[in-house]
Amino acid sequence: MKTKVKVVFPADPPGRPGWPYIDYDVDSKSAQVLADLREQLPEIEFSSSIVRSIKEAEKLVEKEDGEYDGTLVYMTAMWTRIEQVFASRSRPVVIADDLYAGSGGILSADAFVTREGLPVVTIASSDFGDVVNAVNLFDVMRKMREARILVVSDNDRLSDEDETIEPFGTTVITMRSDRLMELYEAADPDEAERQSKIWKREALEVVEPDDEELLRSARIYVALKTAMKENEADAVAVDCLGLYYSDKLTAYPCLAFFQLNNEGSTGVCEADVRSTLSQLMVRYLTGRPAYVSDPVIDTASDQIVYAHCVATNRVYGKEGLRNPYIIRSHSEDRKGASVESLMPLGETVTTIQVNPDKRLFSIHNGRTVANVHSEKACRTKLAAELDAELVMRNYRFADLGWHRVTFYGDYRNAFVNLATLYGLEVHEEDRPSRE
Repeated sequence: MKTKVKVVFPADPPGRPGWPYIDYDVDSKSAQVLADLREQLPEIEFSSSIVRSIKEAEKLVEKEDGEYDGTLVYMTAMWTRIEQVFASRSRPVVIADDLYAGSGGILSADAFVTREGLPVVTIASSDFGDVVNAVNLFDVMRKMREARILVVSDNDRLSDEDETIEPFGTTVITMRSDRLMELYEAADPDEAERQSKIWKREALEVVEPDDEELLRSARIYVALKTAMKENEADAVAVDCLGLYYSDKLTAYPCLAFFQLNNEGSTGVCEADVRSTLSQLMVRYLTGRPAYVSDPVIDTASDQIVYAHCVATNRVYGKEGLRNPYIIRSHSEDRKGASVESLMPLGETVTTIQVNPDKRLFSIHNGRTVANVHSEKACRTKLAAELDAELVMRNYRFADLGWHRVTFYGDYRNAFVNLATLYGLEVHEEDRPSRE
């Protein structure tokens, strides 16, 4: 199923003087814009309308309500206020300026959107790629609506009924640990052995875990793949610490999550639904894996260390270059198997987190400078430079918890736009508060 996007081109009546000039050829411009969108976003289905009045815009909105996954208003006229009709009544909406045709209007539209508190993104750029990137967010939002997260937990507070997480529309389903262990016992031994040997062969070193431990980790991986298939899940999160500490899991799922994330799927520790939502957004927007961490802030070195026992070694995507990794025991109890991923340095990373209940989204950037080797804390410890004092003061632990989700590349603008379309409050942890 393709994402469906409506592109609206406001137009002045024939003979009216104004920018860009009288009788501007909106028909030709609209055909060019549509051709460029279809070429650069072939997975999206586009349709268009040229709209010449507010009344016509209102009729179109009423007629096509709910038919599209998003609306792009491409401002080929300046003072029609047609964009305000769609901004007020359609969701989600991007308004983009056709430079010199709608440039005063885009400022008016942005002021209107801000004043009314509307979840609308405005684009005023000579780089058409900025429009393409904004429109692509409609595809991300559709995938989030269709996504299903499988949570493996025995926590009685979790519902046995499917739950929808707004504003994303993502479905969360629950599986109990006894069912996962049934799948573990039934796991194909040959498949598990093959996977355990691959991990051992590709690792720089296997320190604490023996072959039997690797095999148990591989059986958990096979079981989780089966569980995801049975439940048509796009991501899985496991209450790994709680279940392992209570002897309900035979092995930690750290290497299983490592493998799932490398394959372009999504595996998340500690049954953390917030971080799973964040990782899914990263996957659908960038095509790259992310990993959850417990960040450690060091103001003396102006660094933040993203520490966890689950990571990825394909930070550029499943077809991208691989970085080295070491197989270690799990940090807290020195049992099981986990991964120390030695990630690329000198690159920008983006870190996000979301709280759907409070409609809150956080983001910051850093530049990777070290893979920290220490027996303290979780095995993977990627250090990045940033304003550590500012991030510490802006962390909002009570609202967002400790976990953050980190991935390679500078995607700040895209994620701020995505959060805006969801109507989330954007909290930039590495920038001074605007209040």
